[in-house]
Parts: sequence; C-alpha cells; structure tokens
Amino acid sequence: MDIEIREVKNNSVEIANVKDFLYGQIMEVYGIGPTPKFHYDIDGMEEYYLLPSTNNFYIALDGDKIIATAAIRAYDFDNELFRGIYTKEDTASIWRLMVDKNYRRHGIARKLVDIMEEFAKNVGYDRIYLHTHRYLDSGIPFWTSVGYEITIEEDDYDETTHMVKYLC
Repeated sequence: MDIEIREVKNNSVEIANVKDFLYGQIMEVYGIGPTPKFHYDIDGMEEYYLLPSTNNFYIALDGDKIIATAAIRAYDFDNELFRGIYTKEDTASIWRLMVDKNYRRHGIARKLVDIMEEFAKNVGYDRIYLHTHRYLDSGIPFWTSVGYEITIEEDDYDETTHMVKYLC
C-alpha cells in the first residue's frame, strides 16, 4: 500500500473533496448528516485550519482517493471543565481523525498523529487535547496506545472522554 500523507491545499476542489469524505465518514460512523452545531469547522475549513499558521489539516491519499483525514488547531473548546487549564497559546486540539473502514489497522492514523504532534511541537504548543466517545470501540484504546491520558470521563449523552498528551 503506497499511501501519501500531506497538508490540504487551499483550493476549492480539494476542500470540496475533503468535505465530501468527512461527511460520508460522519454519516457512516455517527449516522448523521451535516449539522452546523457539530460541523461548523468543516464548513469553515479555511478559517479553522488552512489560514491560521498555528493550525493544519492533513489528508491521506491512495492515488487520488482520500482515505483519511486529521486536523489540528489551537484549543478553542469552550468547556467550563477546562477554563484556565488549556489556552489557545499552549494547547493544540485534534479534530476530524477519520480513516475509511477499508484502510483501518494499517498504521495510517498513527502516522497522522505523529505528523500532527510534530507540527504542534514546531508551532510551540506544550500539549494536545482531544475528546472521543466511549461508544466508539477503538477510540480510547487507540488514543491511549499513542500516549494520550484520560483526564475526565463525562456521563453525558455522548459518553465524552477528554484526553491530553504533553509534548515535553
């Protein structure tokens, strides 16, 4: 398998292809279509990932086919649990790590995480925050296998688990 991983280019055709891939994955995994409350960053990809120098969006390609995505941006999650703990200056957050089911268990997600962590170090972040959901069978096992630690497990409707990794 000859997979290429690279940054998303800021052009309308590629951005449209990335959005199509993401919305297809979201429908497959979560059973929902585009929802502005949850997917505002996808619709505003340029603003959230491509224009700020402290943020980035990556795709994995098998030929011309997008098979995985991952994004990293300055922490901007407005959650009272973390006010005063994480800031946009010292904390990055991971978003939209999605791998096509036909390409899972081939190390693609790990490579994407490695690339994002290296980017975060180079930009000057001290740590990376993310959240996942306990109903996703591979979520917590994957993230702990790459060094992320659980900070809080919520008893909310979405079974949210918050995680962090220090980049020291």
